[in-house]
Amino acid sequence: MTPPRSRRPLRFGLSLAPDSAAPLVRTAQEADRYGLDLLGVRDEPYRRDTADALTLMAAVLAGTSRIRVLPAVACLPLRSPAALAKAIATMDRLSGGRAELGLGTGMSPNGIEAYGGPRLDGKASRRALEEAVQLIRLHWSDQNGLRFAGEHYRFAAAQAGPAPAHQIGIWLGVTGPRGIDLAGRVADGWIAPSSLVPPKRLADGQRRLDDAARRAGRRPAEIRRVYVLEGSLDERESRGFLHGPPRQWVYELTELAVGHGVDSFLYGGGPEQLPVFALEIVPAVREQVARERAASAQGEAAPQAPARAGQPSPHGTRVP
Repeated sequence: MTPPRSRRPLRFGLSLAPDSAAPLVRTAQEADRYGLDLLGVRDEPYRRDTADALTLMAAVLAGTSRIRVLPAVACLPLRSPAALAKAIATMDRLSGGRAELGLGTGMSPNGIEAYGGPRLDGKASRRALEEAVQLIRLHWSDQNGLRFAGEHYRFAAAQAGPAPAHQIGIWLGVTGPRGIDLAGRVADGWIAPSSLVPPKRLADGQRRLDDAARRAGRRPAEIRRVYVLEGSLDERESRGFLHGPPRQWVYELTELAVGHGVDSFLYGGGPEQLPVFALEIVPAVREQVARERAASAQGEAAPQAPARAGQPSPHGTRVP
């Protein structure tokens, strides 16, 4: 039977690289117009010629009407948790509840250090990440006389707030085993990039996430699974996982949703192919996943997807 976690409604979105020379707001507006659900803005403040992720998020939310926006993921060593909590909550209130929060430890220790951030080892960075989750949730609470004293962060305020317009999810962008354990214990979601977490590692990570959630007394189904699709659309031929024509993408995303329980996808390919992803691939995946879930619930063999007609898996088998 399909794992319960995979029954969550699917979400599709765009992973936006904050290239300051690109038409960022226009691209986000196109994603909104195409009906995508999410826009993840990469946060790499130490990289030259990149727009500030939080400023870009605010501009995108002001220029769109329905898409939900998040940093994917915020670079915690260069973002004060209390200030980040206030910024995200403010954007959520002003947008009518369309902000979420992706949080991570940063991908470039050298870049973080060059920008004035701390260089932490793996254990310390995970501890700082856990403290940040606790502090941010405290900031969003309705408590007064707030105090937090951790190893890495301290915070004191007479009053909390502002409170966000809705219960914002905190999704952790982590890839190592202990980071995934942390996400299972404390996070509302797990963000995994396909380049670092291919399908075989994804299966292992999902099991680890579930086990950590159960040990913490949580239901694994409560944790959203977000997969960043770092691939390319090629109308001519397959060149491996997430590198091929639309029919291959439909097959592989369906397998990720039904077989792995992924419930949210962020397209990280070239923006010129966004219409193909949003208008061709997304509806086909929604249709096929609904068909396979219904067949599974009825205890029947799922019908073949149109994309599979006469077409074997790009790898000869189902995605592992």
